[in-house]
Amino acid sequence: MRISLTNSQRSFSATPDQSLLDAALAAGLNLPHSCKSGLCGSCRARLMCGEIRYPYGRPLGLTESEQADGFLLMCQARAASDLAIAPTEIRPAGETTIKRLPCRIERAVPLSHDVMALYLRLPIVEDLEFEPGQYIDIMLPGGRRRSFSIASPPHDAKLLELHVRRVPGGEFTERLFHEQTRQSLLNIEGPLGQFVYRPVAAPQPAAPILMVGGGTGLAPLKSIWRHILEQGIDRSITLYWGVRSERDLYAQRELEQLALQASRFRYIPVLSEPQGSWTGRRGWVHEAVLEDFGTLSGFDIYASGPPAMIAAVRREFALRGADPARLFFDSFDYAPDALDRQRTSAATKS
Repeated sequence: MRISLTNSQRSFSATPDQSLLDAALAAGLNLPHSCKSGLCGSCRARLMCGEIRYPYGRPLGLTESEQADGFLLMCQARAASDLAIAPTEIRPAGETTIKRLPCRIERAVPLSHDVMALYLRLPIVEDLEFEPGQYIDIMLPGGRRRSFSIASPPHDAKLLELHVRRVPGGEFTERLFHEQTRQSLLNIEGPLGQFVYRPVAAPQPAAPILMVGGGTGLAPLKSIWRHILEQGIDRSITLYWGVRSERDLYAQRELEQLALQASRFRYIPVLSEPQGSWTGRRGWVHEAVLEDFGTLSGFDIYASGPPAMIAAVRREFALRGADPARLFFDSFDYAPDALDRQRTSAATKS
């Protein structure tokens, strides 16, 4: 089937069993997306012409009214005919080139009980041009892939830093945590994603930046704040980082030191299930932000974390005056096939 993009005059092909998003990415089109699981709504597009189907029913990230209004989610929709669709945003062609490259795991450094830092070295003759906040896919057998945000900034890309959380039963992460991975070879594809730093267009004043991270959603935020601070961009940053317990604060020492050294950087950790000895902020990370700010109208907001956190940020921050055009988000979730394996495992054990 042929899929035409009405707002860019570009098109691509898709097979009946291929999601529109996967087909677009395979064709080198970096269309808006995030979780790839039908939860966050980032890949929403309007169906202008043609028929689509959802193999697993209407995705949770698409309401009945949105579906009735002609919207679809590209990560779940399959083409049942030739289509014409209008994605919500298309970044200009040529800003980045999606490449498939081999790389080597230079270092694997445990950061906590369930998070590993991977440092990937590309071939000497290759480079990967990316924007702060983007991610790469690690290619697995059978055409499967795992997405990981790049935590290093573009100006320090000799080694690509990834933050990898262990997923019980995960095809890639279990092996990573149990085997000697140094010098292992991987194939990657990227850069991908449209959660990127948005510079201020002159002569507008630079708005302060508010960052909200959940778990390993810290990784793309790190790429962005390193880009800003190390490139001498004159913008203040306030980072709220939410995790479950104190042992999950895998970058705590690094962030505390950065807050002491950089006058334009402020850091607030928030624990949802703290021990009694914890003297810091408690509760949900987005609620901590709302407690501290009466209005969010003057901020550029970057939020990265699990779908529930992103949904709460989009809903609650808008009520507090956040400008939707200045709220950028990246929703982290398990890959669809990993979710299927977890559901099967849970059903077997119940």
